Amino acid sequence: MNKNPMTVSGAEKLREELRYRKSELRPQIIAAVEEARAHGDLKENAEYHAAREQHGFNEGRITEVEAKLSSAQVIDVTQINAHGKVVFGTTVDLADADTGEELRYQIVGEDEADIKAGMISVNSPIARALIGKAEGDVVDVKVPSGIRQLEIVALHYV
Repeated sequence: MNKNPMTVSGAEKLREELRYRKSELRPQIIAAVEEARAHGDLKENAEYHAAREQHGFNEGRITEVEAKLSSAQVIDVTQINAHGKVVFGTTVDLADADTGEELRYQIVGEDEADIKAGMISVNSPIARALIGKAEGDVVDVKVPSGIRQLEIVALHYV
């Protein structure tokens, strides 16, 4: 089975979601199904069908989260001796060489990536260009609009 890299915080978020879905949401949905079932004719009972659909979605998500956690390779960047290089889990401060725009990204696993939160997948073009580089290096990143030069300003291992 292939292991998927994941940060400690990403794994913790998934564990919390799993706990919530199993111990809080599941009982609420089961109670809603039972209440709707008590209303009578199930063929024309929209509440019942909606509750069953919600139950199915929740159970599917539980299965999905369990699978992600079972295939996760949790990597704690604070325990890695990166020797000043960009590695999985590193937060990187960048400056666009052309515009001077400052960026901050953390390199995370596929399931954790959220560009709006500054978390980019280890498989993204930017992350692939940064891995193994050091503070002060300038990397060329292929983006849809062409080549973008980014300078590594600082590295954070938190």
